[in-house]
Amino acid sequence: MGIAHALSLCRDFVGGERFILYLGDNLLQHGVRGYLERFVREDFDVQVLLKAVEDPTKFGVARFEGERLAGFVEKPKVPPSKYALVGVYFFKPTVFDVLKDLKPSWRGELEITDALQLMLERGYRVGYSFVEGWWLDTGKKDDILYANSLILDEHARRSVQGEIIESRVEGRVEVGEGSRLVKSVVRGPVVIGKGCIIEGSYIGPYTSVGDNSKILNSSIEYSIIMSGATVEGVDRLEESLVGKNAKVLKNTVRNSIKLHIGDYSEIEL
Repeated sequence: MGIAHALSLCRDFVGGERFILYLGDNLLQHGVRGYLERFVREDFDVQVLLKAVEDPTKFGVARFEGERLAGFVEKPKVPPSKYALVGVYFFKPTVFDVLKDLKPSWRGELEITDALQLMLERGYRVGYSFVEGWWLDTGKKDDILYANSLILDEHARRSVQGEIIESRVEGRVEVGEGSRLVKSVVRGPVVIGKGCIIEGSYIGPYTSVGDNSKILNSSIEYSIIMSGATVEGVDRLEESLVGKNAKVLKNTVRNSIKLHIGDYSEIEL
């Protein structure tokens, strides 16, 4: 029934404390600590984060009168500004007094933007900050892969703690404890977790491999392989997201394809 409805269900859990509502598909380059410190310092009832975007019609959008924050609109056909709500909100528990008065929007949901608007109208202290650095909405596969590439670019370093056997490791590659690279080539930026087995394979740039995964006789590039997954006998896997404990195997018996895929999955062959 909407984000505001979900928030209303947290009242007993929150109690009398200040809290952050952070939509899980958001990724901020510099995190939220600086904005949190301002929220506490300025003693706002709510503080929102804003970021200029190319297409504000896809987001909740802030409306300004000069430099004064005057309102919020959810996914407007004619945006009042280019500043989208990032999806990170700092609240005092006073927000729950407002949530109980919300009515469903035309979408049939209790909108968080309506809650913010009502707080403005009732004179609550509503602050805002503009997000510095990049902000990514990682709701889709390509967004997640792009986020992975950015993080690897900024944070990957050379740190080989696993066992390297007849293999070549080039550039900024991290290999976790207990992992074994056998007769393979790994070219960074790449992160390989703990307890992995990489054998007879090529791991190309911008790839992250989760703990306890197996990559055998395969070539992978610009992908995310999550923990416990197995990739075996795949000539070339790129721009792919392989979930936890999933298996991608080549059928060597006959020229056929067998698939077992989850909800909302997408496969290109």
